[in-house]
Amino acid sequence: MTQKTPSKARLESTHVSDGFCAPQFELPEPLTGKIWTLDDFEASPALLVMFICNHCPFVKHLKKDIAKLTSFYIEKGLASIAISSNSIVTYPKDGPEYMAEEAKKFKYSFPYLYDESQEVAKAFRAVCTPEFYLFKKDEQRKFELFYHGQFDDSRPSNNVPVTGRDLSRAIDCVLSGQELPFYQ
Repeated sequence: MTQKTPSKARLESTHVSDGFCAPQFELPEPLTGKIWTLDDFEASPALLVMFICNHCPFVKHLKKDIAKLTSFYIEKGLASIAISSNSIVTYPKDGPEYMAEEAKKFKYSFPYLYDESQEVAKAFRAVCTPEFYLFKKDEQRKFELFYHGQFDDSRPSNNVPVTGRDLSRAIDCVLSGQELPFYQ
């Protein structure tokens, strides 16, 4: 008996356990050619890691607001990066030259990095886009996971306005040293 495979699988984020620390990485930024590592963000009290790509309708729905939200919080001390781990064989428009164009077009105030091997995505256990990981510094000066969740309740077809509410609340808490007052 043959099972029908859906044309597109809908994936949900993988649960990441308490105590999960940001994995080391070394990734290029197509826009500038710079190689970035986790150590580049050592001076920051918190780090937002976003897995995004150019073609995903869910990311397209949020791009302008992701750019606005990150610009606002970078001014308050948050470090932010975005990573694209998609195969350019499968999704050619997610390639480095198109990433650089997107970063310019949306005026990203954060590095938009390319994970060609997908090893960094695997280390973070990222399985979909967009996926948001917010880390805070722990006592050992490592980035420990604080929030892994959604931007907000808006989706491309649900008519809910894009607000960034969930991610903004988490960033406000991490930057002020408070615990999350809600379930993620």
